[in-house]
Amino acid sequence: MGQINQIRNISFWIFLLPIIVLNLCLFISINHHLLEDTIFTVNQIGRTGFTIPYIDGGVSISRTARTYPAYLLFKPGMIITAILLIKYWIESNHLIQTINNETGKKKLFLTFGILSAIFLILHSIFLGISFDNDLYKLFRRVVLLGFIIFEIVAQSLLVVTLFKIKNKIIDIINKKILILKIILVTVLAITALASLPILTSSGHVHFKHALEWDYFIGVSLFYLLTFLFWKKERS
Repeated sequence: MGQINQIRNISFWIFLLPIIVLNLCLFISINHHLLEDTIFTVNQIGRTGFTIPYIDGGVSISRTARTYPAYLLFKPGMIITAILLIKYWIESNHLIQTINNETGKKKLFLTFGILSAIFLILHSIFLGISFDNDLYKLFRRVVLLGFIIFEIVAQSLLVVTLFKIKNKIIDIINKKILILKIILVTVLAITALASLPILTSSGHVHFKHALEWDYFIGVSLFYLLTFLFWKKERS
């Protein structure tokens, strides 16, 4: 079970790193005047007035992150997060194999988890690169949607797997956190499905912005719960 501490550490950083990066981008966007007349002068598109987008949806994640200098934080931050995600899903698969004595058997959550990380890398690379081409715009939407769908599916499949083997791991987990993980992935899945009609419409801009900020936090919370789920191994 040597992977547990590693999974806990990776999970903690998957939770913390993107939240720090995203809110630093928001801080730069709101406080753009602090960087005026410096080499980090904020691009006009990336500037906004005071807002708490988690509540009022005053600005989108894309607007705060896609322009200079915010993308200097966002792009590497998300790529590092994606690499950590790949590591997380691989180690989680190894741990489940060890528990079930299924050496070499790859779980389906591993495939979806790695796909979500790849789509996050693609989204980070292409964010801020604009072409007046409908096919390119569609590609960007598909990449972002792919990341969300694959991530939620991977999280859901892992939670189902953990629930099935809970009696085998009862001494090394926090049972209450498992319930919270089930509730979280259920809420995320229902929210995604319920919001589809609004997300595909042309209006409700502030709602869409608030939803993407809050949804990002919800997806990240899964990894904080993972950190709390496994009991720390004693050396």
